[in-house]
Amino acid sequence: MLDQLINLVKENAGQAILNNAAIPAERKEEAVQVAGDSVIGGLQQALSQGNVMDVVNMFAGRSSNLQENPVTNQISGSLINQMASKFGLSNSQASGIAGSLIPTVLGQLIKRTNDPNDNGFNVQDIFNQLSGGKTSGLNVGAIISKLSSGLDQDGDGDVDMQDLMSMFAGSGSGGGGGLFDKVKNMFK
Repeated sequence: MLDQLINLVKENAGQAILNNAAIPAERKEEAVQVAGDSVIGGLQQALSQGNVMDVVNMFAGRSSNLQENPVTNQISGSLINQMASKFGLSNSQASGIAGSLIPTVLGQLIKRTNDPNDNGFNVQDIFNQLSGGKTSGLNVGAIISKLSSGLDQDGDGDVDMQDLMSMFAGSGSGGGGGLFDKVKNMFK
């Protein structure tokens, strides 16, 4: 997955990194690697901190503006810090790179994982790798599909824990069980 993601960053790095005069020519590949590592690290961190719904909502296309997703902001913040410290860029320069590159890369990643004709990125494999294998017993694609098809049991415009409990436990009673317990404890 890392190689595929780095290639995705390279494909979209044009103006942000490869054509950016603020990054020395001999360090452009390193900058692409840092950007790819920021995406992977940010997704892993979001999952390990319990922000599973932010990641799932992102992959389900429930974030109308990817730049407003908390995961995007977290990844961008990390990349800004790394670009400033590793390459001596100003906050403004690093913010420009993160602001143009991260939403584009995440958008392409989501598009490719949702494309049944694209075998390069498999959402199940991505979640398994990001979670250290903890999602291997779940059908992540089915969960994302269910969420993107409008699972909002309480009609409040979002998918919250009550909605998830309903999906996994089969009722809106708030009781867990089976698959719900596994998801709830997955990233502890």
